Amino acid sequence: MPVRGNVTAEASALLALALLTAGCADGRDDAGSAPPAGPPASAAPHGYVEGAREEAEQQSRLLLNDPRTGDTRVLDLITGKAHEVPRTPGTTALTTDGRFGHLHGADGTRVLDTGAWTVDHGDHVHYYRAAIRDVGRLPGTSGDPGGTGPHVRGDTAVTVVTHRDGRAGIHRRADLEAGDPGTPRPLPGTHAAAVVPYAEHLLTLTAAAEGAPRAAVYDRGGERVPVPDVRCEEPRGDAVTRRGAVFGCADGALLIRADDGTFTAEKIPYGTRVPEGERAADFRHRAGGDTLTAPAGDRAVWVLDVTERAWTRVETGPVVAANTAGEGSPLLVLGPDGALHGYDIATGERVARTEPLLEDVPGTAPDATAPRPVIEVDRSRAYLNDPAGRRVHEIDYNDGLRVARTLGLDMAPALMVETGR
Repeated sequence: MPVRGNVTAEASALLALALLTAGCADGRDDAGSAPPAGPPASAAPHGYVEGAREEAEQQSRLLLNDPRTGDTRVLDLITGKAHEVPRTPGTTALTTDGRFGHLHGADGTRVLDTGAWTVDHGDHVHYYRAAIRDVGRLPGTSGDPGGTGPHVRGDTAVTVVTHRDGRAGIHRRADLEAGDPGTPRPLPGTHAAAVVPYAEHLLTLTAAAEGAPRAAVYDRGGERVPVPDVRCEEPRGDAVTRRGAVFGCADGALLIRADDGTFTAEKIPYGTRVPEGERAADFRHRAGGDTLTAPAGDRAVWVLDVTERAWTRVETGPVVAANTAGEGSPLLVLGPDGALHGYDIATGERVARTEPLLEDVPGTAPDATAPRPVIEVDRSRAYLNDPAGRRVHEIDYNDGLRVARTLGLDMAPALMVETGR
């Protein structure tokens, strides 16, 4: 299988910096392997993480699952190797915080450490790889037959589980990194949306006794922090960007962000009335990007430019999945024809199209129960899962949607998320 080589100038600079300022411990990344012990904390150089190896480029991986058989793989996009991990049958949804995968099902939410992640310090970035490890199930997450499970959101310090009844619990990230879900600490209040870690705080929408849910910010200790009283009718969906946390509302979106230590909340309205079935709810974007996408019903896609506080509706025709890297790159749309289409976001014009990549597009029939394919996007590539073909297509979206690689598998990747981000 060909190996992806995409070391950028930024990565080369980071490698040089690492050679000058840090010596990283070596370690294997095979599933279940034990990394070597590192130097004592007092001797640890900048960027050192015990049990991990720092790399010069992003360690992109795909976590893949077949709910029918339970087959689960971690596909290393640098080496092309697929790591077999414990089976998880009956998975109803698959999510990630960039390192840990969350496999939701009726018997709870299982956490898998995919062994790849990024730490962004603003002026520089660290990329890590470590052993793949099964962490186990999060406490109190079972009992949701057929549902998508609780909301699980995390950053480098905490992972927050928001249950469907509005209760939320805070897990220490260090426990998960050590292979133990730990015991969650309850967060006060009843929440109408996912609790999202951001800027060393917890952002959410808190259910109100009267009226719509309102913006709420907590510190890591669970104490409320002042934020403007802005409401969000019928909240659905959320995303974290560099500009803040976005929550979908009936009339658009609510953006909560930190500005010089003070939290602000502002609405980004659609500007026109949008029918319930065409509201943005399932946000997708490139990790670290500020451009969000979401289906606008079955025949269009919403694009939210968080920087400009502006919505754009792109009339694409039938939509199965959508995503974009933003910053001038095309809007990527998978159609029921199995082809990937590229659109200019500003003009709405289609600028590229592949040949059909999927012969069988699951989840498109009126009575379909199979999950739909997804498009994952990183700095230079997009990934499209093909369950029937037992493969993943790697797309160079900056080169006319050129198919850069087709990665064959020994299982049907019905569910997919990208980690290492």
